[in-house]
Amino acid sequence: MFNILFLFVIIPVLTLGGLFLTQNVKQVRAVAATGASLLLIAALYLCYAFLGAREADPDSMMLFQSSYMWFEPLNIHFAVGVDGISVLMILLSAIIVFTGTFASWKIEPLTKEYFLWFILLSIGVFGFFISIDLFTMFMFYEVALIPMFLLIGVWGSGNKNYAAMKLTLMLMGGSAFLLISILGIYYHAGHTMNLLEIVNNGVDADWQNALFVAAFVGFGVLGAMFPFHTWSPDGHASAPTAVSMLHAGVLMKLGGYGCFRVAIFLMPQAALELGWIFMILTGISVVYGAFAACVKTDLKYINAYSSVSHCGLVLFAILMMNQTAMTGAVLQMLSHGLMTALFFALIGMIYGRTHTRDVREMGGMMQIMPFLSVGYIIAGLASLGLPGLSGFVAEMTIFFGSFETSPIYNAVLGDGDTFRHAFALVTTTTIVITAVYILRVVGKLLFGPVQNEAHRKLDDAHWFERFSTVTLMIAIAVLGCFPDMAVGILRDSFEPIVSHIMAFAQ
Repeated sequence: MFNILFLFVIIPVLTLGGLFLTQNVKQVRAVAATGASLLLIAALYLCYAFLGAREADPDSMMLFQSSYMWFEPLNIHFAVGVDGISVLMILLSAIIVFTGTFASWKIEPLTKEYFLWFILLSIGVFGFFISIDLFTMFMFYEVALIPMFLLIGVWGSGNKNYAAMKLTLMLMGGSAFLLISILGIYYHAGHTMNLLEIVNNGVDADWQNALFVAAFVGFGVLGAMFPFHTWSPDGHASAPTAVSMLHAGVLMKLGGYGCFRVAIFLMPQAALELGWIFMILTGISVVYGAFAACVKTDLKYINAYSSVSHCGLVLFAILMMNQTAMTGAVLQMLSHGLMTALFFALIGMIYGRTHTRDVREMGGMMQIMPFLSVGYIIAGLASLGLPGLSGFVAEMTIFFGSFETSPIYNAVLGDGDTFRHAFALVTTTTIVITAVYILRVVGKLLFGPVQNEAHRKLDDAHWFERFSTVTLMIAIAVLGCFPDMAVGILRDSFEPIVSHIMAFAQ
């Protein structure tokens, strides 16, 4: 029987084949838009199919599983499967790829080559989220990283060569830590790379601490965890619009997803013993990123440091290791992915017209570009947590989970709740800090006096830009108003994970 998960590799591969056959820019756009649309339809259908499969088989941890032998001497399989967390990450990826395709409608030069690399990047992202074999997951992770160098170095702006090289080297450094961890897990968990088999076998307790640190640091680099975050602002600032959308909206989520799926789930004993160290680092990321955004004047750098803060909040919530906080972490990944993609899309559109991202050189954009300005306000309100939008649901769930009593941490740290609650209290202050930099930028950029009279002649958004941004705005509002749609998919996904961790806390 055909596995629906294979579509998320087959469709991008067929799209690549179609792009190779195109003869002009119109054909390139048509093929890219068709491929992105099919991916979004497949992701929506997967959500529907997953709910039906979960109801029919509530006890299985992973659904739609398939496994094919790749390399028998090392017991490496092409193994796929999803739970509710994976399904939502696939849906997020499909939305960002779809909207990013239309945001890139007028990309020049080398339009065909741009979309080839863009689609290859999406293959890595989708493949990562459907994999339940560590080798397969790592392979797709590398496929997602390689195109970033060219996409930034060729089609980027500013100091793009430096940014592309810095991003690639730092993320490859993180990959080295991941490879060490994966090999260690393989040799100390029964010579298997299947996630479910590793959970059943268990990783040798004597090696868990070292392997946990390697895995969390490796994925934490991609999640922009302090102090490994410095590649992220430079990469965001130089990347073309759609690449920034995919980079911040999806690629950084690989870090949070990997920390959760590999580091914590496979090595719970080490997570219990060493989690507090990374809780400190992620807490710093949350606060530092918010303060850094307050002092920046470049729109992309403001959003980039905001992403450091929001992604730090994802890792922070995961380390709470309770169901409420972990649910909030996934909702935050969804929310941040959507709103930061909207931010970067709008910033790219504004920059394409004004040729500046410096807030001090712009003002009165509401008079000149009312549609783009309203979109920016909606993204900003979602970022600062306005009720009714996605940010409020995600952050409140995280904060509620952070203040819950934790038998896990109390068993390991004694009075672990005091430690957790202190850091949770610090992270909640970023609600105010976020409001400061969002309202400052909105006030200066959109409602201040027009700084450059030449800007009055600029036009507002074109049809493809409106289509892209409206899609993201609708998704943000739907998640904010109907969070149960996402929580329904997540239901029962965390119970076996939390129970597995609890077993080591006794």
